[in-house]
Amino acid sequence: MDLTTTVSLLLLLQLLGLCNAHHGKHHDADNEIKSAEDDITTTILRMNNGSSDFLFEGDVLIPNTRSAMKCFNDNYSCLWPKSGNGNVEIPYVVSEKYDYTERNEILKAMKDMESKTCIRFIPRGRERVYLSIEPRYGCSSLLGRIGDKQVVSLQKFGCISHGIIQHELLHALGFYHEHNRNDRDKYVRINMGNIIEGFQSNFKKKPASNDLNTPYDYSSVMHYGKSAFAKLGLESITPIPDNSVPIGQRDGLSEIDVLRINRLYKCWNHIG
Repeated sequence: MDLTTTVSLLLLLQLLGLCNAHHGKHHDADNEIKSAEDDITTTILRMNNGSSDFLFEGDVLIPNTRSAMKCFNDNYSCLWPKSGNGNVEIPYVVSEKYDYTERNEILKAMKDMESKTCIRFIPRGRERVYLSIEPRYGCSSLLGRIGDKQVVSLQKFGCISHGIIQHELLHALGFYHEHNRNDRDKYVRINMGNIIEGFQSNFKKKPASNDLNTPYDYSSVMHYGKSAFAKLGLESITPIPDNSVPIGQRDGLSEIDVLRINRLYKCWNHIG
């Protein structure tokens, strides 16, 4: 093979490599655009691929030890403790697998929560109990404080958005989804016949659901979207009496979400 032919082949290979790289970037961008248009539950369930193997309610991890089950029956037994300064300090680490922009988005969601409550996320020192935020498979969290290292999974290209980050952090604080409230039948209709077989358990009411004497909140970042776990083209949740009310927003904490955090954790200085 002469020199001219060799150079031409090398140039062709480089061009092919650039084309593939360019296509890959568009693929990631397309995923993020689609994610941005979806409601919060649609995005989370898509990222979790509808899995129910180790999850209930779509994104709450089932703990692997019986001692970590306390929050499932009594929300008040799994709270993070208050420090002497009156704040609730939650040690955390953010995986080095995130890039600068992703890490910044996570920290920004934390700071926003801190600005409205007495919750304080502090970088972990030697604490045994802490949150480990990692880009594992899907978007998920354990429920409440389990007394050990606990993973909040925020997968790249889907889970790194303000509302989803705060949604999973609220699970870690001990909050269920809004539609699981015991009084939900006054505000939404659960269309059991429209739900994919095997996923009906995600719609069970929870007697102790931390509503804390607050109004039912269609705008909660913890509310499922209308098509969560539904068969194609159908609704699993219909707001009543006005079925046009939007649910499943992904912008971040609602005013009532903030009020519930402050009531649950007795953030007296933040309650008007």
